[in-house]
Amino acid sequence: MRVAVHYGRSADGAEETCRMIRKIGGEAEAFAADLSDRQSARELVRTVVGRLGGLDLLVPSAASFERVSYGDVDDESWDRTIELNSSSAFALASEATSALRESRGSIVFITCSSATTPFRNYLPYVVSKGALRQLMRTLSLELAPEVRVNAVAPGTVLPPPGFDPAALDRITRRIPLGRVGSAEDIAEAVLFLAGASFVTGHELVVDGGRSVAAIERFG
Repeated sequence: MRVAVHYGRSADGAEETCRMIRKIGGEAEAFAADLSDRQSARELVRTVVGRLGGLDLLVPSAASFERVSYGDVDDESWDRTIELNSSSAFALASEATSALRESRGSIVFITCSSATTPFRNYLPYVVSKGALRQLMRTLSLELAPEVRVNAVAPGTVLPPPGFDPAALDRITRRIPLGRVGSAEDIAEAVLFLAGASFVTGHELVVDGGRSVAAIERFG
């Protein structure tokens, strides 16, 4: 594929991703947009489709992971998270629908295992990811049969810088496969769903078995 790599502020990271794609013989170009603004998200799709001449796969993955205790959730923190994590994904998908129908392409959203097993102190984030999962399920009906719509739900993947090592160790011990996930683990799942021609409306959980262990413990 020719790849359009979106970024908000991480221009250097986006360019590095493009260089990695070119190094293995692919084509890639970076595009900047503020996805917390739905109009900007729509303009991004129009720009990319015009530049590439079409669209086969859309992977809305931009999200914030903001820790905020229940007592500190206010309108600003709520709106900030919902706009980026859920509303922008709908704006991207709706703007891309025509091009994806033409190519009989697909959408793979990035949800989260927390939509099934919620985290404390991340209420807006968890709700936004739950909404994204339902968006995926509903769009899979609305856009069928031309466009397939699925999602990948990561578990513990790429802990943020400064994450407490002791806490990470405790989490890792609860994962049956004995490690946290990598970006490659998520990419493999996305590529599987992109090529699975008889799969739509499905959320593939990539969490090393942690959700199964939780069910076994508390069921």
